[in-house]
Amino acid sequence: MTREAALATAAAHFDSNAFRDRLAELVAIPSSSQDPERKPDVQRYLGAAIQPWLESLGFAVAIHANPVEGSGPILVATRIEDASLPTILTYGHGDTVRGLEDQWDAGLNPWVLTEIGDLWYGRGTADNKGQHATVITALEIVLKTRGRLGFNIKMLLEMSEERGSVGLRQFVQENAALLAADALIASDGPRVTPTTPTITSGSRGAYRFDLVLRERPGGVHSGNWGGMTNDPAIVLAHAIASIADRNGRILVRALVPPHGISNAVRDVLSGLELQSEASATINPNWGEPGLSAAEKVYGWTSFIVLAMLSGRPEAPVNAVAPDARAVCQLRYTVDCDPATFEAALRHHLDEAGFPEIAIENTGTGGFGASRTDPTNPWVQRTKASMERTLGKHVQIIPNGGGGLPGDMMVEFLGVPLVWIPLSYNGCKQHGPNEHFLKPAAREGVLAYTGIWWDLGDL
Repeated sequence: MTREAALATAAAHFDSNAFRDRLAELVAIPSSSQDPERKPDVQRYLGAAIQPWLESLGFAVAIHANPVEGSGPILVATRIEDASLPTILTYGHGDTVRGLEDQWDAGLNPWVLTEIGDLWYGRGTADNKGQHATVITALEIVLKTRGRLGFNIKMLLEMSEERGSVGLRQFVQENAALLAADALIASDGPRVTPTTPTITSGSRGAYRFDLVLRERPGGVHSGNWGGMTNDPAIVLAHAIASIADRNGRILVRALVPPHGISNAVRDVLSGLELQSEASATINPNWGEPGLSAAEKVYGWTSFIVLAMLSGRPEAPVNAVAPDARAVCQLRYTVDCDPATFEAALRHHLDEAGFPEIAIENTGTGGFGASRTDPTNPWVQRTKASMERTLGKHVQIIPNGGGGLPGDMMVEFLGVPLVWIPLSYNGCKQHGPNEHFLKPAAREGVLAYTGIWWDLGDL
C-alpha cells in the first residue's frame, strides 16, 4: 500500500498491453455522433462499455437523456467514499467524428486499433476514448493497490461533443448539485509538444460568423457584364483583407485582448517553444507581431476563414456570380467579451466602406473561453504530483488553443480547471489516420495513478 507500488502496478499494467487491449475494445464501437445511423453505437458505448467498467470500480452509474431531443446521452457516475473528503469531477466524451473509412491509409481501419511503432491508430484513440480510458485505468489501479481512493470522484461522460456538446450546458446547469465538486481534473486536447507533459487551466472560446454579400438573383454573363458590374467575390475578399492583413495580424483591435497579454500569462509561457509538425509549419511572421508562437495560441485572438464560396468551383461557368459567402471564426481568450464582437465587426465594415456586407449566423456555438489562474493550488498540486511521478518538467499553459467545456463548469459549478491533455497537435483527430502516442499514453496512466494516489493522502 505505497505510492511506489501503485506506480509499479500501473507500469506493469500498461506494459502488459492490458491498457491497449481495453482501448481496442472502446475503439471497436463506432460511436460517431455525426452519423445518424450510428445512434445505437453511441448508446452502446456508454451502456455496454463504460457503465460495467465503472460499476466494477464501485461507481453508481446513471445514463441520462440529453436535454436536447435527438442528441447523445450523458453518463454521470459517482463514487462517494466520505462526504467530508474532497470531491473531484472528471470529464470525457465517448462520441467521435465520422470514421472517413475510405480516406485512411492502406491497412488501417478507423474502428480497429492498429499498432505501428509507437502509434496506436483508430478513431477516438486520441479524441477522446484514449484520454478518458487513461483516467479510469488509473482509478482502477489505485483501488486495486490501496483498496480505496481516499477521496470522492464524479465522472461526466457526454456523447455529443463532436456536434458542439449539444445539450451539455443545459444539463450541467440543471444538475449542478449532482455534479458539485472541489475541482475538475480531466483529459482532452493536445500537449504543447508530443513529449512535454502539460497542464491546461482553461481554453480559448470560439466565435463563428458568416460574411455574406448578395448582389443579384442570379449570375450574369461574364463577357457582357464583366468589368461593369460588382463581383461579390472581389468585394468580399477586400472586406476580409480589411479585418486581417497579409500576415494575419488582426486589424479590428476591438477583437483582441484590450489590455494585451498579462504579466501572469507571459510568465507562465516564458521560454515555451512550440514545434512545427508534418501537417503544419509555424510561420514566425504570421499573426500579432512581437508575440511568441505560444503567446499567439494561448494568449491572443486568432481570425480564421474556415470556408469561402462564390459561384460553383466544381463546375464554373462564364458568369459573374450573384453572391459570395465566407464562414469565419475567432478563437479568443477570457480577456475578450464575445458579446461585443458583432457590433465591433459591423462598425468596422461600415467604416471601411463595406456596408453591403452582411454579418450572419453569429455566436459562440459550443464553448466559451475559460481560465483558472495557473497559480491556483489545485493546478500547482497536480503539477507537483506529475513531476514527482514522471521525473520531468510539466508545462502549465493558461488556456489551450482549442475549445473545451470548462466555461460551463466554472459558471455553474465554480470549479477550478485542471486539464491534462495527452494527445498532440499532429494526432489527426478529426481526419483520417487518427492516432494516440504510446509514450504519452504510458505517461498518462502513470501520472494519473500518482495524482489519484496523492489526492488520497490529503
